[in-house]
Amino acid sequence: MGPAAATSAVGTPDDDRLDAAALEAGRLLFARECRFIFGTDSIGALPPIGPVEIAFAGRSNVGKSSLLNALTGRTSLARTSNTPGRTRQLNYFDLDGQCVLVDMPGYGYAEAPKHEIRRWQELIGFYLTGRPTLRRVIVLVDSRHGLKPNDRRTMDALDEAAVSYQVVLTKCDKQRPEELAKLLARTASELAKRPAAHPEILTTSAASGAGMPELRARLAQLVKTTAEAHP
Repeated sequence: MGPAAATSAVGTPDDDRLDAAALEAGRLLFARECRFIFGTDSIGALPPIGPVEIAFAGRSNVGKSSLLNALTGRTSLARTSNTPGRTRQLNYFDLDGQCVLVDMPGYGYAEAPKHEIRRWQELIGFYLTGRPTLRRVIVLVDSRHGLKPNDRRTMDALDEAAVSYQVVLTKCDKQRPEELAKLLARTASELAKRPAAHPEILTTSAASGAGMPELRARLAQLVKTTAEAHP
């Protein structure tokens, strides 16, 4: 399987491939107004339970803010920085009342005192286990480096908490096609052994827009099925 086909097909059954209607549903959902509504670094200050939540996690230099901006078609929805680790709280973005996107603090490069890091870890642990509306965590992985120990620790925590998560590879425009194909195969093999991991791996580039229609479509499907299950 070549990288182009792998973009939205790795780990996906043939009868679950995206069609034009699914891609259009994703485009329409993320064309809606999306705005920042809340940010907190305190367990006691999490917002009330509301619409379905989809969280985004990843190493501090994985391109999380750039991906959120590209996903929503905005240029400055999530702040980008030349200094990794600047997102130090849970940031909530309302997508026109349909769902909430949650930007989680990046891990791996945050320059902060140990007591602050421990507080963030406690916040994240509480959030992952205490939000019944959290439908999925998107774990962003830099395609140039693949899974790192801190990615695996995050996935361990998600497996233990029984929180569904899906790996999305970023910066795929910077990776050679043959290397990307090898990375997809290695990552799929590892995820197959993890109980809470969604089997499909998506490849994206915030710079070129590659993979964004597929990611929008999958998230739109998630929002729709959740709404149908909990009308």
